[in-house]
Amino acid sequence: MSETTLDGLLDGRVQLRQSAHGYRAGMDAVLLAASLAAKPGELLVEFGCGPGAALLCAAQRMPTCSYLGIEIDPQAVELATGNIAANRLGERVRVRQGDIAKPLGPLKAAQVFFNPPYFDDPTALRLPKAEKQRAWLAGDARLPDWIGAAVRVLEPKGRLTLIHRADALGDILAALASRFGSVAIRPVHPRAERPAKRVLVTARLGGKAPLVILPPLLLHDDGEAAHTAEADAILRGQAMIAMDV
Repeated sequence: MSETTLDGLLDGRVQLRQSAHGYRAGMDAVLLAASLAAKPGELLVEFGCGPGAALLCAAQRMPTCSYLGIEIDPQAVELATGNIAANRLGERVRVRQGDIAKPLGPLKAAQVFFNPPYFDDPTALRLPKAEKQRAWLAGDARLPDWIGAAVRVLEPKGRLTLIHRADALGDILAALASRFGSVAIRPVHPRAERPAKRVLVTARLGGKAPLVILPPLLLHDDGEAAHTAEADAILRGQAMIAMDV
């Protein structure tokens, strides 16, 4: 195992050991987990769970549900397994090694969520360090593959939730179009006067409701605090991000 750090999420209620130099989970994972809403007893599956940041934050927020993380990287699986144990969530949270581009077996879930690799084309950006490239670059599984895997795993009317680059919204909607509906989009802006950098998107398999664009989430304002009051409450685990109309 390479060098790691121990970090606290949700005001320290989630302890996360993760790679010191490779992919490091951050705000996107916390925002993704905060955007989930589930009924008691539901199984939620995260594709590409990494060391378990979003998985563990979701489990901490919604203690009546169970969770499964699917991760292709064996070192990340090892970290996630240790983090689940360290946070004493082993009764409700599991992780297993798997490739979402391949069959996942007889798995059915009420919800699927993910924070996919953000770039399909390695020539379109300045590459990060080699340790981070698997998390940043899509590799063999592109965004339509992630959404197609969700179709195979979800129960009828199951919910898909993801966070992605704002400029990928067109690709997200195109990939959702044939099987998903009832789409809700919440833009995430660094500041009120700046364009959105991320979008949170949720949709239902076979949903029929019209698409809605929800009010934006603003991360920073002009005050002295690091974040807006709303963003601060979300990052501390004191508030959720409503994705329903």
